[in-house]
Amino acid sequence: MSVMEASPAAVAGGEAPAEVDVEDRRRWWALVVIATAQLMIVLDASVVIVALPSAQHALHISLANRQWVMSAYTLAFGSLLLLGGRIADFFGRRRIFVTGLLGFGASSALGGLAQSSAMLFGARALQGAFAALMAPAALSLLTLTFTEARERARAFGVYGAVAGSGAALGLVLGGTLTQVASWRWTLLINAPIALAAAFAAWRVLGEWRGTGRRGGYDLLGATTATGGLFLLVYGFTTASTHGWASALTLVLLGASAALLALFVAIELRAEHPLLPLRVVLERNRGGAYLASFLVGIGLLGTFLFLTYFLQGTLHYSALRTGFAFLPFSGGIIAGAGLASRFLPRTGPRRLMGVGLLLAAAGLFWFTRLTVDASYLTSLLPAEVIVSLGMGLAFVPMSSTALVRIDQHSAGVAAALVNATQQVGGALGIALLNTVAASAATSYLATRQPLPSVLARAAVHGYSVGFSVSALLLCAAVAAAVLLIRASASEVSAAQTVELGADGR
Repeated sequence: MSVMEASPAAVAGGEAPAEVDVEDRRRWWALVVIATAQLMIVLDASVVIVALPSAQHALHISLANRQWVMSAYTLAFGSLLLLGGRIADFFGRRRIFVTGLLGFGASSALGGLAQSSAMLFGARALQGAFAALMAPAALSLLTLTFTEARERARAFGVYGAVAGSGAALGLVLGGTLTQVASWRWTLLINAPIALAAAFAAWRVLGEWRGTGRRGGYDLLGATTATGGLFLLVYGFTTASTHGWASALTLVLLGASAALLALFVAIELRAEHPLLPLRVVLERNRGGAYLASFLVGIGLLGTFLFLTYFLQGTLHYSALRTGFAFLPFSGGIIAGAGLASRFLPRTGPRRLMGVGLLLAAAGLFWFTRLTVDASYLTSLLPAEVIVSLGMGLAFVPMSSTALVRIDQHSAGVAAALVNATQQVGGALGIALLNTVAASAATSYLATRQPLPSVLARAAVHGYSVGFSVSALLLCAAVAAAVLLIRASASEVSAAQTVELGADGR
């Protein structure tokens, strides 16, 4: 029961309008708190990208290990997201939301004060774990706080706008803080914001707990999934230094495959599975999740390569680099607006296919970069094409994830879109960083390591990485076209699916 309900005595005494007004204000303050938390979560997946060259230099992080600054966060977040939703269900959404905020702020401060690469990687993993507590609790609280259809639509509009523009905003903020203060402030700034948000959340949010399925957390499933994904990322990272055929790389990848297979076996037999496999095996939802996963693999590495190209090759400052990413935000917002208008007419398959194909074309454009490339002619057009395509694809992708889902499983289905992108991002950064580093090394194998040659080798590595990213998005196009068959009316119905009483 919400603490925001008006008392019968107040209604009987003629004080209902004042009580309703107070409740109304409290609901919108609750939206501010929830949107702030969501912004922190989304920002932290990208805010350190522009700051990464400075952090790498300060903490002496190797080329192969630099991707862990991002992968540690996205991997912990994506692999623990479903478990975080179950914990919030059992212990109370507000309590877990506040716990996540406080833990997120503390781990951010720890990362900002890091004195070694290991300390920074560990802090980033803790950030991701606490974000996995916050995100599902925030979504549940939003759904349960706004019950009237029109208000809920407005609230989710704000929530979606924050989620959609947060990554690009994080790049700008990261560049600004790094330039004006230090890379450490890209993490330290979270601490006071999280503390203020936690205090406000305890005052304005109601408390809800789920009423059913209190049978367990499926900790074994969570452990095997997280362990398998960690070993997979580690195996990709090891390949850049030891080679794909080395014994260590093969052992890590083999152990990863074994743990992930064990995870599937556990989910098939668990009484309360972390991931009910029926959710992903329906072809339309499966197509959306597969496309989301491939997009996650392909896109986050793009930001990494562009950051190093802008700062390392074109010698942009951190601040100028951050603002160079601004067109991504505008393109995604514009594309999402067009998608919302056309989805009821075209259905999801066509819209996703066109959007992902546009994004792949933009990534292929990036492969033409040279050491003396112009931002206006070489980068800006590609940024606009990629972001517009992704904006077109994100709306039908999220909607299709809820097609033909029962109310009881709607929360898990919705969370999987976020989880697949985060896990895909962690794997993609590791894979693409390894691919780019290997390509640069091969380029240098038959050339003198002069400064100009080193610069061309780095750009060659980025170009190969962009090519792989583009091919991954082409695979996402194939997944959408071959698997998704849902009609426009089914997607429209899916957009009205509400979380069940337990918020999942």
